[in-house]
Amino acid sequence: MTTLHERNKTAKEPKNPYKIDFQNAAADRREYRRHDMEQQGIAVSRWDGTKRAPKDFGRLVDLSAGGVRIRTNQTNVKPDGQIRVRLELPAYAGISPFIDASSESPQPKREWVGWMSIARVLPSPKPGEVELAGRLIDMDEMDRGMLGLYLSTQPLAA
Repeated sequence: MTTLHERNKTAKEPKNPYKIDFQNAAADRREYRRHDMEQQGIAVSRWDGTKRAPKDFGRLVDLSAGGVRIRTNQTNVKPDGQIRVRLELPAYAGISPFIDASSESPQPKREWVGWMSIARVLPSPKPGEVELAGRLIDMDEMDRGMLGLYLSTQPLAA
């Protein structure tokens, strides 16, 4: 008896029209799905650690559990830099986007402050603005998981 793993790989097999091809070149290579957040008009703040006061930085274009794209009029930002950002997202469908795990029992929270590593800076369709795209690099895994759950209720980006 021949088992499947012992079958001769060189033998020609009949063409199966129902075979799924997982080696598609156009497959999505992203680790996390992007979600369109532009219509919600969510502000992103730049967090200045010395003054502990957030400054309005721009608007959220799209978001994933691993990164963010922001449209801003601050054109002096360069790729490969890091900025500290503050995201405050509204609760949606009873799901909070982040978790405060500093106490014994985790509590829901709406804001996250952390570092964004800027991957690219592109001109925006609006004159005088740029779109920044980057990874959220110091988010703990519990917040990343809750953000992924929160985003699963949002529309996908193109």
